[in-house]
Amino acid sequence: MRDLDHKHTHEAIRKRLGAGPNISYLRDWIYGGIDGAVTTFAIVAGVVGAELSAGIVLVLGVANLLADGFSMAASNYSGTKAEIDDYERVRAAEIRHIKNHPEGEREEVRQIFAGKGFEGAELEEIVHLVTNNQEMWLEVMLAEEYGIAAVQRSPAKAALATFWAFIVCGAVPLVPYLFGLPASAALAAAMTGVVFLAIGAAKSLWSTSSWYMSALETFAIGMSAAGMAYAVGALLKTAFGVA
Repeated sequence: MRDLDHKHTHEAIRKRLGAGPNISYLRDWIYGGIDGAVTTFAIVAGVVGAELSAGIVLVLGVANLLADGFSMAASNYSGTKAEIDDYERVRAAEIRHIKNHPEGEREEVRQIFAGKGFEGAELEEIVHLVTNNQEMWLEVMLAEEYGIAAVQRSPAKAALATFWAFIVCGAVPLVPYLFGLPASAALAAAMTGVVFLAIGAAKSLWSTSSWYMSALETFAIGMSAAGMAYAVGALLKTAFGVA
């Protein structure tokens, strides 16, 4: 959990700001964890619905873990990298605008802060301070005009967070089949439900939602997907006589 309560002494503030912003990869972990548990258990539920063998559950489940986990990580890497490329493209364009049309860009800054309620000499002083420092000028324009943050996330870290969460959470529904435990389908369902509840409860640490509401929400989403997969498997078995 990110600690938002901190000391406000001069030294504590200096150290905290000197360390730079704390970039979170929470969404990547939750994204990978939920999807890993959902897709793997969906395979288990689909195979069980079709009344296929435990061996097929393991083969399809492991194949899904590796292939889909890598695919999601690669997609997240590419998506995050695209965000960085877009940031660089827009930043380069703003540098050109400031160089070629400085007065127009100053007017944009003026109107941005006028929209925030500043006026008169105070507004002009803010415009002067912002436009007197090109990096500050760029940050203001990127944030206010394009909604782009100056701090960018690492594509590699985002991809790794997604991949490992997918593998760890997605492996849970396969455990009963891997060890040949009795009532494997029911046990897999129960264990996967616990995973959904745990992910939801953990997610609440970074939100204002209560842990039990967050847990129940995640549980409902995950088990709904699994139920759909089971229904599809049972339907296909009925329709095509899958053995």
